Amino acid sequence: MSKNADEMLEAAAGRADELAAPGLSARPRRKVAVLSCMDTRIDLFPMLGLERGDAHIIRNAGGLATDDAIRSLSASQRLLGTEDIVVVMHEGCGLHGASEDGYRQMLSADGILPTWRLGAFDDLEDTLRASLSRLRAARELPHRDHIRGFVFDPEDGSLREVAGER
Repeated sequence: MSKNADEMLEAAAGRADELAAPGLSARPRRKVAVLSCMDTRIDLFPMLGLERGDAHIIRNAGGLATDDAIRSLSASQRLLGTEDIVVVMHEGCGLHGASEDGYRQMLSADGILPTWRLGAFDDLEDTLRASLSRLRAARELPHRDHIRGFVFDPEDGSLREVAGER
């Protein structure tokens, strides 16, 4: 049994009235979806001025435009009405400078042959631009004209836009 999971269940039970969202739509009020890294230092709601109900939040290692991220963004747009996408990557990401080959060897040593890549990268801004380009070309997304990318610095709390082709 996971002690963490037990503590989380207990915390939720003690806050059910606060957590309940009766009448709140699953359709984001601000019609925006945010794709971000899963890093624990990224607190998207205060960073982006969001409240519960404002946006869909999709997180993965690196905040990369993977097939699954595109699946979620497509559902967000086609089923739940979002029109804008914001991508947030960050300085000091664990994938920055990681080794695809080393990671694959680690998995292989455990008898695992994944069908996916880790997504390691050497240049943060180039990787963000590549994700933005991939999203802008994704035909699964009917709204591709409002996609922007930002880099967060967890050391000083700054957020900057990375220009990409529009």
